[in-house]
Amino acid sequence: MTHEFKNIVAEGIKAKESGVNSVMASVVALDGSSYRRPGVRMLILENNKMIGAVSGGCVEKEILVQSQSVFKTGISKIMTYDGRYRLGCEGVLYILIELFNPNKDFVNAFSECLKKRQSFNLLSYYEKQEGGSLKYGSVVEIDNQSFPLNTLNNLKSELTLSVFKQTMPPCFKLVIVGAEHDAVQLCQYAALTGWEVTIVAGVKEHKSIKEFFGAHAFYATTPEALDVSNIDNQTAIILMTHNFAYDLRYLVALNKTTPNYIGLLGPSKRRDDLLSQFTEYCPEISDKFLESIHGPAGLNIGSETPQEIAVSIVAEILAFTRKQYPMSLQEKVGRIHSKSSESK
Repeated sequence: MTHEFKNIVAEGIKAKESGVNSVMASVVALDGSSYRRPGVRMLILENNKMIGAVSGGCVEKEILVQSQSVFKTGISKIMTYDGRYRLGCEGVLYILIELFNPNKDFVNAFSECLKKRQSFNLLSYYEKQEGGSLKYGSVVEIDNQSFPLNTLNNLKSELTLSVFKQTMPPCFKLVIVGAEHDAVQLCQYAALTGWEVTIVAGVKEHKSIKEFFGAHAFYATTPEALDVSNIDNQTAIILMTHNFAYDLRYLVALNKTTPNYIGLLGPSKRRDDLLSQFTEYCPEISDKFLESIHGPAGLNIGSETPQEIAVSIVAEILAFTRKQYPMSLQEKVGRIHSKSSESK
């Protein structure tokens, strides 16, 4: 959800620079089940524009109404939303609504944090009951520094308050090596998922970032000149040059990196031949690196078109990253979502 918070910050700062106030709504606790889990956030502007969503649509209308008192008084509040009678989800949401008014120190620190691909913490202080208090609110921890998201509050950890804490990893990144039509489709679907997408094209392909909807960056380079310094365990890579020799050279260039996932196109035989030659060039390659390689990339969902193949690849990356075994949800026993954040 880092990309959602990143978008909220960007839109909130833009509104502030235009003289428009905004409030942030955060789901900080849940009794039962809901469309989304605690930790999801949205932004509401004074002109009633909403950025993001915390549910399927019904909750947002109530949040818009409840946010008006926060705009008027500046006092943070907790609202509850009982979905058992309205959403069909058997849960009660506890939503913290607060002014979004960070200072420049936060803006600068957050920008650097994103560039360096560092993790950060989000802590929201609240009580599990409806009502307002100047003690309620959220802070962001970056490099052991705390930044309140509303500078009008002087938030301190109090034993009487509950705290919802989230550790936010760097934005998930997809590196697409290749610039053909299928790469364009994959870029679009990955961007819609919220990933930062980097396109790596050959120097002779005469392509640009304008041809890749949603791309975050574009590089025309050779495998040997590829900058791999920012490839980390929040990065997935798809080799789709449609050229065996190029895919091999890129794989060799990546051998010292630690990506979360590497996908190969083509049949199993092509993968076996590629890995056989790769291990000759890199005989000391780690088992962890080899285990991250998936070929053919994607889930077996009957994909045929480039768009369908893109869906299957995105789905497999999600499943592998979140350590899930793909299955129909109707066959799953227990809760849909796992617990990944902590509330005390």
